[in-house]
Parts: sequence; structure tokens; C-alpha cells
Amino acid sequence: MQLNKLTPQEAHIIEQKGTEPPFSGEFNDHFSDGTYVCRRCNAQLYRSEDKFHSGCGWPSFDDEIPEAVKRSLDTDGRRIEITCAACSAHLGHVFEGERYTEKNTRHCVNSLSMKFIGSENAG
Repeated sequence: MQLNKLTPQEAHIIEQKGTEPPFSGEFNDHFSDGTYVCRRCNAQLYRSEDKFHSGCGWPSFDDEIPEAVKRSLDTDGRRIEITCAACSAHLGHVFEGERYTEKNTRHCVNSLSMKFIGSENAG
């Protein structure tokens, strides 16, 4: 698997499990049609139709592409970390029971963990 070169800021988020400041990411208020892919390995992660505005300051999705995202207990012992299933890049955290959508799930993802491929650029 070929991995993309990361900027120091991207590496901090993806490799050292950092968090970008709320409301600072390019995809927080981004709602174009397309697919969000892992910034490190280009694996497809999320579809635009699963994105919603939660007001939390980070891009939010209520579903992932099947088998694209791995869940594990965060080192804080309280939250569930989400990583790219293909390359283990840190994406953010997943929360359940908040009732933002019918699926009752919120993937809270750092914009710097993803790239966006618009529907007009797919294929």
C-alpha cells in the first residue's frame, strides 16, 4: 500500500492522534455530493449522503462505507476512536445515543484526516 506524504499538521492528527480545533476544518460546513477518502491512503471512508450538520465543530457522519472504519477503545478509556481500516490513520471518535439522526450515531472526524472527491470527479 502506498501512503501519501503528509504535512506536519496532517501527521499530527493522523499519526499522533491529534485533534484539529473545532470549526477550523475545511469539511465542517462542506456539503457537496461525493466521497470522503482517507488522506493517508485514499481508501473510501464516508459518502456525502451520510454527512450531517451537528454543530459540534467537526464533520459529522451517521454511517461509514462498510468495513472502511475500525472502532477501538480510546486510550482515555471512555471514548471510541475511529481509524481507517486500511492504514490505521486516526480519524476521530464515534458517539452513539445523541439522537442527531435516526441512526443515532455520530462519527466526529477531523477534516485533516480526509480528502474529498466530488461526484463530478469520480470514476
